[in-house]
Amino acid sequence: MNELTAITSVVQEIKTLLTAARNNAAREVNKELLNTYRNIGRIIVDYEQSNEARAQYGKRTLKELSKALTRECGKGFSVSNIQFMRRFYQTYQIQQTVSVKLTWSHYCELLSVSDTDKRGFYEYPPKGRHHRRIRPGRAVE
Repeated sequence: MNELTAITSVVQEIKTLLTAARNNAAREVNKELLNTYRNIGRIIVDYEQSNEARAQYGKRTLKELSKALTRECGKGFSVSNIQFMRRFYQTYQIQQTVSVKLTWSHYCELLSVSDTDKRGFYEYPPKGRHHRRIRPGRAVE
């Protein structure tokens, strides 16, 4: 084996290792984000339901919450994203029903589908069939 072939082999082995590590890290980050967004949704629902007056003024509350979270935590807390977090918790109250194979963007698309059978088609494919590709920003029918 000449030196060029040996170096190529080492580079390939390192590249394979890095690719696997990056994929694992992305999966773990996605899992944590989904869990965090679900818990944020739970906190919001609990807050809104703890006082009927708060529930009646939910829209205004979400605007104020959006402003405060954006100021304190940075981007990602628009009113619409907070609404998705709340709906995410309400739809997937049992954490085990959340598939970490899907990203937050996918769930935001799925949450816009009101028909649970249609949504389920994309969430849980039959055994032996992979998840259908869901492209964020396109309608799911």
